[in-house]
Amino acid sequence: MKKLSLITACFNSAATISDTLRSVNNQTYSNIEHIVVDGGSTDETMEIVATFGERVTQSVSEKDRGIYDAYNKGLNLSSGEIIGFINSDDYYFSNEVIEKVMKIFEDSSIDACHANLVYVDPIDSRKVKRLWKSWNFEKSDMERGSIPAHPTVFVRRTVYEQFGNFNLKYKLVADYDFLLRVFYMRKINSVYIDDIWVRMRSGGATGGNLKSILSQNREIRDAQKNNGIN
Repeated sequence: MKKLSLITACFNSAATISDTLRSVNNQTYSNIEHIVVDGGSTDETMEIVATFGERVTQSVSEKDRGIYDAYNKGLNLSSGEIIGFINSDDYYFSNEVIEKVMKIFEDSSIDACHANLVYVDPIDSRKVKRLWKSWNFEKSDMERGSIPAHPTVFVRRTVYEQFGNFNLKYKLVADYDFLLRVFYMRKINSVYIDDIWVRMRSGGATGGNLKSILSQNREIRDAQKNNGIN
């Protein structure tokens, strides 16, 4: 049975991380290592991880350079053949998500898979605010700005080994840069599943005020140029 590494980046996430932990705990697939990388929280985040993180195999809490630095730390700590990310304000849509993911990777020709997610109200996560529906992306789709929803993307470890981790040049869109690098530039074989895999609370570093939106768009444009999109 293949091992799956799930990486959770967090910082002062006491209000939400228990939902993330429980959704991983409840997955029907058994061979999961859950790695929590905390940026030095000053609230009860790590106490909650210790209490509810039944499948947490490693955790670290120290100052970092942001979420993508935490992602890279998690990648370096991981040992699974397949790797996914579930952030501390997200949780899985059902208990069978990872079972479905790992079934896909029984085909050795598949490098990655992705699906849909829903944005939910940050206070009442039962309220769905928007659906992010993906599809089988062509090169032309990514040239127009479309990409898979990163929290739904699962990738073989060999992809990171061949094409690199997250570029810390980007503070807001290193996940977008990574997806362009592997889906657009390297054309890895990814399978789209028309299913909802993740509930994501709306808001966050790229979902707020005009300044953050402008900063995000500047980084997106730079990532596009670096990956050959004019």
